[in-house]
Amino acid sequence: MSRSNYIFTSESVSEGHPDKVADRISDTVVDAFLSVEPEARVACETLVTTNRIVLAGEVRAGRPGGSKAENKALTKDIVRSLEPKVRQAIKDIGYEQKGFHWAKARYACYLHPQSAHIAQGVDASDKKDEGAGDQGIMFGYACDETPEMMPATLQFSHNILRRMAEVRHSGECSALEPDAKSQVTLRYEDGRPVEVLQIVVSTQHKKRIGLHSATPKRIEALIRPYVESIFPDGLVTKKTKWHVNPTGRFEIGGPDGDAGLTGRKIIVDTYGGAAPHGGGAFSGKDPTKVDRSAAYACRYLAKNVVAAGLARKCTIQISYAIGVAQPLSFYVDLHGTGEVDATKLELALPEMIGGATPRAIREHLGLNRPIYARTAAYGHFGRRPDNEGGFSWERTDLVDQLRSLA
Repeated sequence: MSRSNYIFTSESVSEGHPDKVADRISDTVVDAFLSVEPEARVACETLVTTNRIVLAGEVRAGRPGGSKAENKALTKDIVRSLEPKVRQAIKDIGYEQKGFHWAKARYACYLHPQSAHIAQGVDASDKKDEGAGDQGIMFGYACDETPEMMPATLQFSHNILRRMAEVRHSGECSALEPDAKSQVTLRYEDGRPVEVLQIVVSTQHKKRIGLHSATPKRIEALIRPYVESIFPDGLVTKKTKWHVNPTGRFEIGGPDGDAGLTGRKIIVDTYGGAAPHGGGAFSGKDPTKVDRSAAYACRYLAKNVVAAGLARKCTIQISYAIGVAQPLSFYVDLHGTGEVDATKLELALPEMIGGATPRAIREHLGLNRPIYARTAAYGHFGRRPDNEGGFSWERTDLVDQLRSLA
C-alpha cells in the first residue's frame, strides 16, 4: 500500500527559463513543418546562450514516396523560412535584453535531412504499417488531486508562473522579467493536499521597482498577492514558509545567465516527479516520435480512467521497438484505488485508440497539426483542449465507454 500521509514537492520553470526558450524554438520548428506538410519529420534540438541561437537536427518535408527532388526543395524552403519565426517566438516570450535580444541574437541553423536508414523503419509501405520512430518506454498518469487531474504540487507550481507571466505581459507588473522558477511543497493527509508548507519563487527582475531598488523583500511584496491567488482557500497559512529570490538579486537571467537546451525539463513537462518517466523529451519532435505521441496517448487514457471514476490514481506504461507498429507491452497500475481489474483495462484501453500503433495514436488525437509551440511552457498535461486541436490528449471523451467496464 502506498502512504496516505506524506510531504511532497514539485517544481516548474517559466517560459523565459533558458531550457524552455529552447523548447519553444524547437516546437516552433515542428509547427512550421507541420503547417506545410502534415507528414513532415522533425527532430530539432536548440541551444540558446548569450545572444546566440543554434538549431540542429534532422528534418524531412514531403510525404513518404514523394520524389526526392520535390521533398528536398520543400524542406529547404521551410528551413529558409524559420529564422523570423524563431525570432518572433523569442519576442513573444519577452526577451529584449542586452545579453539576449530577439532581434540581435546571432542565429545559426544546422538542420539537415533525416537519415534514410531511420526513415525506412518508420515509413509505412505496402508491406507494413508505419513503425515507431524509436524504441523506448512511455508513461502516462492522472490523479484526482486537482480539477486538471494532475499532481497538486506541480499544478500549483505551473499556475504560479503562468499568473506571473500574465501580469508581466499585460504590464501590470512591469518589474518582472521572463526567467523564473517556482516550487511548492504540500502536506498530504489521506492522500489529499491539506497545507502548503513551503513556496519557492525565483524571478528575474529589473533593477528597480518604481523609485526603489529591487530587493528580495520588495520582490516578495510585489508577487505575493499573485502567488497566493492561485491556491484554494485555506491551503496557504501563517505557517507557510516563503523563499523569494533566496540568493538575492536576479537581474541577469535567461539564456544570458545560463545556456538553454531542448529537452532538459522533462519532469516539469510531465508529472513533477509524482509518476515515472520514460526518459524521452517531447519538444522538437514530430508526432511519429513515440516519445511524444505515445506519452500523450498514455496521459489521455489515464485521465479518462480517473475521470470515469474507475480509480483515484492511474499510471500507464507502453513500450515500442523502432520500426515496429504494435506496442511491445501495455501496463496499467491503479495504485490500490481501482474500481475495476487493471488487467481488464490493459486489454480494453489500447483498442479504444486503434491498437495504440503510432499511426492510430496520431489519427485518434489529431496530432499532425501545428499545435506544439503552445505546449512548450507550463506543462504538456493538465491543460484545456483548444479549438485548433491543441491538447487533444486532455479530452475525456472515453468516460462512457470506460464506465461500462466497471
